[in-house]
Amino acid sequence: MLTRPFAEYHLSLLTLGTVQLGLPYGIANTTGQPSYETARDIIACAVEGGVNVLDTAVAYGESEKVVGRAIAELGIADRVVVVSKVAAMGEFSSARAVDEFLEEQVTGMLSRLRLEYLPICMFHLEDNACHLDALAKFRERGLVRHIGVSMMTPDKTAEVIAGGKTEAMQIQTSVLDQRYIRRGLIKTAGEKGIAMFIRSVYLQGLIPMPEADILPELADVIPVRRRLEALGKEAGITLTELALRFVMGLDGVTSVLTGVETLEQMRENIALANRG
Repeated sequence: MLTRPFAEYHLSLLTLGTVQLGLPYGIANTTGQPSYETARDIIACAVEGGVNVLDTAVAYGESEKVVGRAIAELGIADRVVVVSKVAAMGEFSSARAVDEFLEEQVTGMLSRLRLEYLPICMFHLEDNACHLDALAKFRERGLVRHIGVSMMTPDKTAEVIAGGKTEAMQIQTSVLDQRYIRRGLIKTAGEKGIAMFIRSVYLQGLIPMPEADILPELADVIPVRRRLEALGKEAGITLTELALRFVMGLDGVTSVLTGVETLEQMRENIALANRG
């Protein structure tokens, strides 16, 4: 699988998102949360297929525990780069309170993941980016290698990029959501050496799901999907392949995050990613 350089790592162009391994997730999820054995097999399949980035978070139910157990049982700690995100932070009365919260978060993450250090640690909310200096203290202590933020809006993303304190970002971008592309934010971040992880490439499964299964409140997407399907047909590819490879081809993208519930989905994503 193709890789992209980031700091001391070469990250696979495909990242395995593991929220589905910790709780039932996604509007197209028909199988629910997989068993631990299935989750372990999915992770093993991903790594054997060349995927070396696993994305998780404190907020993803049992995901960190599942990932940590699987990494230990499969003996792949030296073959994967784990990205995890601290829980949402509210208001704090002092800098000391922030430090204490992050201490509990980071040590808990390392315990659940069974790691000595976390390769990439992010804030889960963009509004928490104001605490990047506090998170950087754990980098200085060797408990975290790189710090970042999971973003939700282009304006805040531009602000955080300009601040120069983040090393990694996660944003939502897809063939149906091109706000960050139009602002040039992915390319700009890439030029600054920031690792850009792209999520929601399938919009929780909305892009590849059968048209008949689309909920009435999401029906506005149907004519747009039909136009995209026609474009894919002209190129000889499916809508799913178009969606994934479109995002993978963007300048500045480090890795594209996809979540799965089954081994079949994992194998399909690897096959699509290997087409470049």
